Amino acid sequence: MNITNLRPPLWVDQHAPFSTMLDDLQQSPIIAIDTESNSLFAYQEQVCLIQFSTATTDYLVDPLTIKDITPLGNVFQDPNIEKIFHAAEYDILCLKRDFNFEFNNLFDTMVASRILGRENLGLGAIINEFYGIAVNKKYQRADWGMRPLKPKMLEYARMDTHFLIDVRNKLRPALEEKNRWALAQEDFNRLCKISVPKNDIEKERCWKVLGNRRLSNQQLAVLQALCDYREKRAKAANLPVFKILNNNILLAIAEAMPDDVEALYDVPGLSPKIIKRLGTKLVKLVKSGMQQKPYRRVSNHKRPDQSYIAKVEALRNWRKKTAQELGVPSDIVLPRDILYAIVNANPGSLDELNPVLADLPWRYEQFGNQILNALENSETPNNNFTAKY
Repeated sequence: MNITNLRPPLWVDQHAPFSTMLDDLQQSPIIAIDTESNSLFAYQEQVCLIQFSTATTDYLVDPLTIKDITPLGNVFQDPNIEKIFHAAEYDILCLKRDFNFEFNNLFDTMVASRILGRENLGLGAIINEFYGIAVNKKYQRADWGMRPLKPKMLEYARMDTHFLIDVRNKLRPALEEKNRWALAQEDFNRLCKISVPKNDIEKERCWKVLGNRRLSNQQLAVLQALCDYREKRAKAANLPVFKILNNNILLAIAEAMPDDVEALYDVPGLSPKIIKRLGTKLVKLVKSGMQQKPYRRVSNHKRPDQSYIAKVEALRNWRKKTAQELGVPSDIVLPRDILYAIVNANPGSLDELNPVLADLPWRYEQFGNQILNALENSETPNNNFTAKY
């Protein structure tokens, strides 16, 4: 396929072209969608570009310029318009977070590919396989908040939706042929219902830093002081926190607890450039943290009993075996959250299992008895067994 003959995408940053595009989308039975955000370049990421493709036209919408894009909510929510995404979860979360959009009638080409047991899951790999076109992923991590966007960035963005409708048209018959269309619909519906995590301001940011468990209680207090400082600097500069100081550096400083600038040179990963710029402040933060009350770990997590662990392991083993037979990843057979919901409910009959799988009727019909058998036949593991949570 020769992409040089494609019509240029339509740039939409004014009310008139937006209204024209909206009319086109509302009259289209199927549309493709993607988004670009600036997560690597801003303290609080936001959707900076929304791409749409119909059967005839590619649109690039600038939500940073258009004052009101809420009418798009009617398109996303319309059950008569099929929305095609590739790896929809992140896009949907961003659109819900920034604009409170809701979704109905979705098709995810990556999820469909996983359900079919396909090996090539990336959109670039799929486009290359189906159309012989190598997509340049150079701009995947670009700053989409910059204006104006480079012409090559616009072309890259349109490629993320231009082929999706045709890809969907190739994957859906394959799903039906393998009797997995109903299964796919379950997962598409689950994607529509995902919710944005609450953006609570956590006072103790140190718990979010991976590796904090190796620190003492006093070192945790130092880490918290460093995290608070990083957060303020990132917000003031409108930069992601990792561009101020990354987690590994914060952990290393908290662990070493240097008492002067000279000692900072012995901290792994801390460059002389950072020490020259922030050394005095970092030492002050360390001393401030050392004067704070030590942080104590409080866990509300009750260790599950051996029967619970045995049921989890039994379902995992059944899921793994079934996935191998179907040639799909294990979570396609039974998503992780559903697996734990089943163990928590501990159903003893199909009637008791039904509410847990209320949104997964295909899986209930296909696997209901197998799930119950796995639970019933679970054996208490030995005391050396530790489940992973």
